[in-house]
Amino acid sequence: MTRRPGKSYSLSELVARFGGEVAGSATTQISQIAPLSSARAGDITFVTSARYQRELEKTRASAVIVGPDLSGATSIPRIVSGNPYAYYAKVCALLNPERVHAAGVHALASVSAAARLGEKVSVGPGAVIDDEAEIGAGVRIGAGSYVGRGTRIGAGTVLHANVTFYDGCIIGERGIVHSGAVIGADGFGMAMDEGRWLKIPQIGRVVIGADVEIGANTTIDRGALEDTVIEDGVKMDNQVQIGHNCRIGAHTAIAGCVGIAGSALIGRYCRIGGAAMIHGHIEIVDNVEISGGTLVPKSIDKPGKYTAVFPMTGHREWTVNASLVRQLKDLRDRVRALEDDSEGSER
Repeated sequence: MTRRPGKSYSLSELVARFGGEVAGSATTQISQIAPLSSARAGDITFVTSARYQRELEKTRASAVIVGPDLSGATSIPRIVSGNPYAYYAKVCALLNPERVHAAGVHALASVSAAARLGEKVSVGPGAVIDDEAEIGAGVRIGAGSYVGRGTRIGAGTVLHANVTFYDGCIIGERGIVHSGAVIGADGFGMAMDEGRWLKIPQIGRVVIGADVEIGANTTIDRGALEDTVIEDGVKMDNQVQIGHNCRIGAHTAIAGCVGIAGSALIGRYCRIGGAAMIHGHIEIVDNVEISGGTLVPKSIDKPGKYTAVFPMTGHREWTVNASLVRQLKDLRDRVRALEDDSEGSER
C-alpha cells in the first residue's frame, strides 16, 4: 500500500462528513486506510461480514468501520454504518485525493484554433484536440490522448494518457476514462457481396452520460445508424467490448473482459460478471445479475441472478460429463418413447 504524508482526521470529523455513529473514542486520529491484516497505528480499517471477525480481533488498526451487527465484536474505536463498504470508499477518497494537475495546455500538445476549451482545462504533452471539439471546465486530457473533431467532453471529466475519442462522440460531466480506451471506433458492420466483404459505413456516434467510468483498453463502438448509448453512472472494468448500437442502462456495472455484441439493450442497475458474453440483438431488463463467464444467448425478461457456467473438474471427468451432455437429446427421446408406451399399455 502506498503511504503518503497527508492530513489526519478524527472519527468525529469523519462522522460529521459522512454520517454514521462513533463507538469508543471519537478523538482517535487516522491518516490512512488499510486492510485488517496489515493495518497499523494511525490506520482505519473496515469489516463487511462476520466471517472476518477473527481478523478483526487481531488487527492493529487504530479504528474500524463496522456494520451494526459487529459493533459489539471489538473494543477498538469504531464508526458504525449501515453500509461499511461504501463508507470505506468515502474515507479512502478523502485520505487519498487525486493529484492536482495545473491548468493549461502543454507546449507539446496540439489544440485546434477551432476547438473550444472551458476554464481550468489541463492538456498534457502530445495530446491532440481537433476542430470544433468542446472541452468543459476543469477537464483533464492526459498525455498522448486524441479528441476528435466535434467531440464534446463534459466538465470535470478525466481522460488519462493515450485515450482515443473518435469524431463526434460525447461524454458527460465527471467521467473517468482510463488509458488505452477507444471510444467511437467503427462497429463491426460487413455485408457479403459477390464473395467479398463490403464494409458498411458506421455513421452513428457514442453518447456517454455523466459519472461514467471506463476501464483501461475498453472499446465502445460507434453506432451503425443510430448512436451507441451509455447512460449515467455506468461503471466498466478493463478490457470490456461494447458493440455498435448497444444501450447500457444507468448505474449498470460491467466487470473485466465482458463482450457485448451489437444492438444488445442492457437495463438499469444490472451487474455483469467478468468474461460474460452477451449476444447481439437481445434485451436484458433492469436489475439482472449475470455471473462471471456466463454466455447469454437470448433475452432476459425477469430480474434476478443468471448463471450458465460448466463447473471445472479434472480433464478426464470433464470429458466424460461432456460426452453425457451430448447424449441428453437421445436420452430425452427415449424417455418420451417409454412414457408413450406406458400410457398406451394403460389404455
